[in-house]
Amino acid sequence: MDYIKFTKEQLTNLEFSLNREILRSNRAGSYACQTLAGCNTRKYHGLLICPQPGIDDDNHVLLSNLDETLIVGGAEFNLSIRRYKGGVYHPRGHKYLREFVIDPVPVITYRVGNVLISKEMIFTTKEDRILLKYSLIESSESSIILRFRPFLAFRNVHFLTRANMDADTTTVNVPQGISVKMYPGYTPLVIQFSKKGEYTHSPDWYYNVEYIKEIERGYEAHEDLFVPGYFDVELQRGESIVFSAGTTETDPSKLKQRFAAEARKRLPRDSYINCLKHSAQQFIVNREGKTLIIAGYPYFGRFSRDTFISLPGLTLTTGQHELCHDVLESMIQQLNGPLFPNILRRKFPVYNSMDAPLWFIWAVQKYYVKTGKAKQIWSDFGDAILQILNGLREGTQYNIHMHEDGLLYGGVAGEALTWMDAIIDRKPVTPRFGAPVEVTALWYNAIAFMLELASKAGKRNSKSFNEWQDILERAGQSMLTKYWNPTLGYLADCIDEQGADFTMRPNQVIAAAMQYSPLPEEIRKSLLSKVKHELLTPRGLRTLSPNHPQYKGSYGGDQISRDLAYHQGSVFPWLLGFFAEGYLLIHGKGGVSFIKNLFYGFEPEMLEHGLCSISEIYDGDPPHKPAGAISQAWSVAELLRMYELIEKYEQLNIQ
Repeated sequence: MDYIKFTKEQLTNLEFSLNREILRSNRAGSYACQTLAGCNTRKYHGLLICPQPGIDDDNHVLLSNLDETLIVGGAEFNLSIRRYKGGVYHPRGHKYLREFVIDPVPVITYRVGNVLISKEMIFTTKEDRILLKYSLIESSESSIILRFRPFLAFRNVHFLTRANMDADTTTVNVPQGISVKMYPGYTPLVIQFSKKGEYTHSPDWYYNVEYIKEIERGYEAHEDLFVPGYFDVELQRGESIVFSAGTTETDPSKLKQRFAAEARKRLPRDSYINCLKHSAQQFIVNREGKTLIIAGYPYFGRFSRDTFISLPGLTLTTGQHELCHDVLESMIQQLNGPLFPNILRRKFPVYNSMDAPLWFIWAVQKYYVKTGKAKQIWSDFGDAILQILNGLREGTQYNIHMHEDGLLYGGVAGEALTWMDAIIDRKPVTPRFGAPVEVTALWYNAIAFMLELASKAGKRNSKSFNEWQDILERAGQSMLTKYWNPTLGYLADCIDEQGADFTMRPNQVIAAAMQYSPLPEEIRKSLLSKVKHELLTPRGLRTLSPNHPQYKGSYGGDQISRDLAYHQGSVFPWLLGFFAEGYLLIHGKGGVSFIKNLFYGFEPEMLEHGLCSISEIYDGDPPHKPAGAISQAWSVAELLRMYELIEKYEQLNIQ
């Protein structure tokens, strides 16, 4: 029985099928994303979306869509669907959809009368290339014709395009296909088939294609797409052909073998756990000799903070220790003084991430716990750890510095230095100037881990290490006296020289989860109880208590409306990993049942929003609808860490 399966009734219901999206990606950084019905509802949708280093650091949509028309007995049946301005759908080929399954690759089945055709989709692992396999399963005719019209965009994912005179509408013949390069700076788009067909050059623009999700988000939502011509390929009953779209030419005679070889590499998606493990692979990319992590699809690129938070869950939980090491090694190259750039880009990097360097040390710590290679880890990462800690201690950009109380403070007007970083009109929505609680927890943990690692590696001999021991004790005492409120029973979210902000937020769970913490068990138990009561939902932790007057229970609307809700009530799944870690540290095996129910409560999400993955955020109010990116790295990563924690504590022999 297929784990992920949709029927004719579901697929032909646009309200159902347009709100579920399929994501495929590869290690080269390319991806494809569409709705179940095959209709693009976002400017970020497309069949071949990949980096264009000759232009910028972003992804670009090359192949937006592919229209397939079945020609049988002289009649034409278009299997595709597209939305135009005014909400007009044409063609309406979704009515021919009969079944969709995923295992190990997506397979879509169409029925037109007595003709049954399947379409399978896969990416090659290490190059910018998507392969689509079409099979004629049933037909009263011995053969049919499939006509293919490629719809091209050649534009940045964040922008839309219009018909223009600058576009190069010429094509170059390649073996069993064509090559198109619409603008300077781009790689070509090379379209080829495993079987020779007939290409008819008929350049044309299709105007006012509409993306309903962009309308909902308050953005421009209409663009023109270019079709260079069409291909007619004959398909015999029982025969399969493979369509290839890539940035380089390939040998068409080997496309079938390549498709089969790639399919054999794929993890089965026959269970909840395997779906999470498969999704984890989609965020890791190798380009230009670096191994990096995509923060989320389809909106996000590469961010330092997201990389370090998601890294242990994406790699270590699945036994990919060397992959974790490769990412850490690649990221060290981005270190500037004690800071990592918030957004990883070649031009104009901005280092406004106070916590990212401390998350780096936390990720190294998790790698150490898994491998135990103290000397090697100190050799590889010790200098970077000391560079970070010494640099933060001495002071750096954005007024980030160590206070005499041993804590790390930071903040300047117009900047948000933590993960709660939404800004409207140059003002942070959640200003957290001073010493945010998770930064303090990470700072204390980082110092303690550095001292332990140096000792295990035989490097803790100098006066400076003794100074760090003194700072650790001072920071621990300050954390206890400045954050804890016994009357409220939880920690302040942030402190500064004017006092403490006791707004009820989830950041304190990170303090409860750290391996090294000055917080006694009774404080951690109390704060987790408060978080459980006010912030915990079946989809993660709310970013603000519903009792607060600025709480926003739903996420949607234009950019300002979304930013106002983003960290003011929206639910983030990634925080559950730290809640679970802290909870199990307190309750041990006796807490497993509760955490297990939270973890498996996410299984229905495999059939929602981004199929087989976990969304970026959810509404704070029931029914906690998914929103934001359809597949988020730290959401998937922390659920995998939850699963690992559950397995660990289930094996304990004592309560």
